[in-house]
This record gives sequence, C-alpha cells and structure tokens, in this order.
Amino acid sequence: MAEAPVPSLRVQLYQHQPSREKTPVPVSSHADRDRVQEVFRDALSKADHPSTFAVQAMQEAVKPQKQTVLVQDENQLLENGLRTLLQELVEAAVEAGDPAMQHGESIADGENNCGLIPKLLDIVLYLCERGHVEGGMIFQLLEDLTEMSTMKDCKEVFGYIESKQDILGKQELFGRGKLVMLRTCNQLLRRLSKANDVVFCGRILMFLAHFFPLSERSAVNIKGIFNTSNETKYKKEHPPDGISIDFNFYKTFWSLQEYFCNPAPMLHTLTKWQNFTASLAIVLDTFEAQPLGDDDANASDLDEGEAAAFSIKYLTSSKLMSLELKDPSFRRHVLVQCLIIFDYFKIPGKSDKDGPKESMREEIKAYEERVKKHLEITPPKGREFLSSIEHILEREKNWVWWKRDGCLPFEKQVSERKTIQDGVKKRRPRWRLGNKELAQLWKWSDQNPNALTDAQRVKMPSVTDYWKALADDMDPAAGIEAEYHHKNNRVYCWKGLRFSARQDLEGFSRFTEHSIEGVVPPELLQPEIRNKYHGKTSEKSRRTAKKEEETKGAVTQTEENQANGKVAELDDGGPNQDIEDAPTPVDVEALGTATQSGAPTPDESQKQSSDMEAGQEGLHSEGGNSPDPNSADMEEGLMKDSSPQDNSVLLNEGSSPKAIENKTYTRKRPLPES
Repeated sequence: MAEAPVPSLRVQLYQHQPSREKTPVPVSSHADRDRVQEVFRDALSKADHPSTFAVQAMQEAVKPQKQTVLVQDENQLLENGLRTLLQELVEAAVEAGDPAMQHGESIADGENNCGLIPKLLDIVLYLCERGHVEGGMIFQLLEDLTEMSTMKDCKEVFGYIESKQDILGKQELFGRGKLVMLRTCNQLLRRLSKANDVVFCGRILMFLAHFFPLSERSAVNIKGIFNTSNETKYKKEHPPDGISIDFNFYKTFWSLQEYFCNPAPMLHTLTKWQNFTASLAIVLDTFEAQPLGDDDANASDLDEGEAAAFSIKYLTSSKLMSLELKDPSFRRHVLVQCLIIFDYFKIPGKSDKDGPKESMREEIKAYEERVKKHLEITPPKGREFLSSIEHILEREKNWVWWKRDGCLPFEKQVSERKTIQDGVKKRRPRWRLGNKELAQLWKWSDQNPNALTDAQRVKMPSVTDYWKALADDMDPAAGIEAEYHHKNNRVYCWKGLRFSARQDLEGFSRFTEHSIEGVVPPELLQPEIRNKYHGKTSEKSRRTAKKEEETKGAVTQTEENQANGKVAELDDGGPNQDIEDAPTPVDVEALGTATQSGAPTPDESQKQSSDMEAGQEGLHSEGGNSPDPNSADMEEGLMKDSSPQDNSVLLNEGSSPKAIENKTYTRKRPLPES
C-alpha cells in the first residue's frame, strides 16, 4: 500500500509560500452601468469640443484606480455602458422617425450642432486616440451601429467612418481594431445588392484598400481559389421550332463561361483543353465572318445615365444572341476573358508541374495573337483599348509574383538616427580622393598606380586604328547598308574628329571639303576611293602653287633686265669701263623675297649686305690677278671709297627690281698721287 502524505510537510510548504495581496475586482452592476449612461448623457448636452470634458466624464463614470488610464475591467465596464447608451439612442431615433446620425441635431446661436450619436462617437474616439481607454472600443461601437441601422442609415455611418479614416488608421488604433473593421465592412457587403448598390460597394472596397496596408494578407487570395459559385446559366436544350437561331453556336458560345469560371482543370486534363480550344475556334471564326463597322460602334454608345446603371452580367437568352453579336462591348467582354485565361496559363507556378505543357504553350500563343488581332479591329478605338488591356495584364503579373513569394511587406522601417551629444560636433569624414565612392574604388586593388602604365590598359587609339571601321564600310565590295554605315553614327564621327584634331591635323582639314569620309587616312582606302578623296588638290594647295608661279616669274624678269643693262654698258664704255661701270651684284633670291613682301626685313637686309661684300671680294680677287698697274690703283680706290653709307644707299634703292633696273651704280677711279 502507498503511504499517505505527511500532513505536517504539506502545512510547512504552504507556510513558506509568499503571501500575495489580492486586488479588489470591481463588479459590473446595473448601478454602475446606469451611472456611466447618465454621465455621458450629460456630456452629450455640452456644445464644447470633446477635449474639454471627455476625460472628466470618464473619471466620473468609472472612477478609475489611475487618474487617466483605465485597466482591463474598467474598460469593460465603460464599453458595456456606452454600447447600451448607443442602443437607446438608435431606438429613440427610430421612434422619432429621424435618421440615426441626425437624431438630436439642433440649431443654436447660428451654429449647426451635430447629432447625438456622432457626438458620442467623437468623445470615444478622442479617448481612444489619447490612450485613456482601449483602442478597440470605437471599432466595437461602429460595428454595433451598423448592425442596428438600416441600409440608408448605414451610408451615413460609413460616411462618418470615411471622414475619420486618418485617425482610425493610426498604429495604436489600427492594431486593436483592424479585424473588427474588416468584419464590419464584410457584413455590409453581404447586406448590399451587387446590382443596385454598386457605388456603395465600391466605396467600401476603396476604404479597405486605403485603410489596410498593401502587404495585408487578409484581402489576398493566396491559394488562388476561383469563384466557382459564379455560374452562367443558359439553355442547354434545343428551343422550340419557330426561332431562327444556330443553337449549336449558342450552346458552344456560352459553354466557354464554364472554362472561364474554373480554368485550372484544363492544365491537367487534355480532354477539357481540347474541348475549350475547339469551342474558342468556332467563336473566333464567327467573329471573323461577321466583322463590325463604325455604324455598329456608334449604335452601342450609352448615355451617362444608362452607363451608370449598366450591368456587367449579360443576358443569356437565345433570342438576344444575334443582337449581342453586333455589340462591340459584348465581343470585347468575351475576348478580354480569353486574354485573362491565357495570361493565367503563361504565369509559372511554384513548380514546373503547375504550368502548361510545351504543346499547350504553342497553342496558347497562337490563340492569343488571334484574340489580340480581333480586339485591335473591333471599333471604336481598338488599338488604344488593346494597349490598355496589355498594360493592365502586365501590372497584374507583379501582383501574382508577389503573392507567390509570400506577400512580402512593401513598407521599410525608418532607421533611427543617433542623437549627437550636446556640445560634441560630429566631424565630417575627409576622403583622400574627394568622396567616399572614389576612395573605395581606389582601394579595390593594391596595384592601382601600376595599372596606369600597363600596356593592356584601355587608352586612346591611334587615328589609323580608329578610322579602319569606316574605311571598311567605304569599300563597295563590303556591301554595308546605309543604316549600319559608320558615317551615320554621330557618336563615332564626333570621337573620330576629336582624335584627328589631335593627331592628324591635315586629315582634319579635309572635313570641310569631303565631309567625314575625307578624314580617313589614305593608306586605309582602296585605290579607287583614295583617288576620289585624295587625288584632287584642295583650294589651299592651288592658291599656294599660284603664288609660287608668280614669284618665279618676277625673279626671271629681274634677271633678264639685269642682263640687258649689262650688255648696254659694255657697248658704251669699252673694256676699261667694264669694271668701273659694272653694277653691284644683287642677290636674286633676296629680290624675289622683296618682290613678294614689299619692304625688306632686317634679316633680308643683312643677307643682301653680305652678298654685296662677297661681290666686292670677287672684284678684289680679279684686280689682284690682273698684271695691269691700273688695276691695282682701281682696287685701292675701291677700298678707300667703300663705306657703310654706300651699302645702305644701295640697299634702300635696291628694295625693288624696278629701282635696280632704272639706276646704274658706277665708281670713279681716284686720281694718282703726285
């Protein structure tokens, strides 16, 4: 038998346990709830802003342990009292026949005071925003209000929710009440009619899209489940006689909606895929056989009032089949459904098994091109409509990939900046090469200085290497088309002109006469092309050659004049007069230079005087070799009479060939000494 536990040990353990003080738990009673209602009824009668009396009313109603923040049980007590008060206000509005949000409005002192229910919601919203009460209390009151109101009153309630969207979307409130708000909106959508309350449904969906973040998974169909409950009912039996309609086409056309409703089985069942493609081919052939014109497009235009009440669900009566085929919007509706299905097939899944087979991909591509062609020719503005649909489908792919990757959050957390201590200034970093990026780029390799002298380093090419591509294009045998010719590449030509301006100035000067093809060096060109661009002399070369010819003609004329003058002097003076009356030798090249430039330069004057001295030395040598004593006397006289003044006179008068021709310089023989 098992021994019974020792009672003394149990008592000893209980005595060693620390004693805990139990806090008194307030019990919610009818008296407390009535007190909450009475206090807030008095608060609703005040016309001031809730910030002036909301906290005081809360303290009087609940009497919290803390001054401004309620604990869990106190929040529950306040919430029960406010929900009961809200129910009583709605009942009073119904009895008075007033809209719920307008009950209790009054106009005093020229100011329009809002109803009692919006004022109560403002008070609770202020307390939730400031953190005095639990943040989910306002969402609970809004859910109760929508459940107790009619659809007409729910539109005004939802208008209040839209006006407070920024406050309700704050993080301290959104985390506590997002599920309650989602449940409230879904309940409203279930109560609304999709055909008659389209605008209100759209307002609710737009609010949810703005209220919840993009990465919220509650509104995302992650598994990709299709709405199979959206069935399209049509007649599957042949209609009675008397109706002229192709019933086979009617049945084939509306059977496509079954595949559009749930396209996933077609990827795994070959029979369903073949049935779908066969039905689609019949429909597309019918569309091609009955093309639409501009008259059909104008006839289907709707007015603004009709467009607002237009339903996207088409009627499936067999009597309307012929009329619906003439409607461009009806055809677009079906063709866009086809593009959506094809886009679903093309997007890959998590594995290769989820996608279509290779044979199916080719058929999908062919049918997709055919459907796009039909949309493009369907009036009005077929190309613009097709472009918009393609853009929408392309954006839809991004959402599909995002859902496949697990709905990663779009928001990025803001990095907290480190606060700088008071009195300590943070010194800006100084980089060796000016900024951080260049400094890091320089540190990538330890041998960066050696890279500047590397033979394989990328550097500016030579003119011959650079223009080789254009020279190859200029060869007629290459057969380069004008579109791919290098001379039509502006960047290539601009860089080549910069290289030629630095390395080949002569070739760069040919650009003005022969365009970019004249800059190519001649050694790169074929003989026929070289003669075309480099065989002809340029205008500058022709001007230079003309000047050289004129200079040679002037020098030749001067030499002839000097020769004629020498012959005339010899005829007049005899043999002794030859030396005395011989003109001073003149440099022919100096005369030619003077003829071209006018007045002689200092270098030219020095050259001419040196030539004159050389001529005098020739005369001295001739006199020394002569045995005639008179020649010695003449040499002595010449040496005495030669002076710089005579040379300067000769140079001044000999500045032009014409002056030399008209004046003859002679020297008189001095008299013998006694």
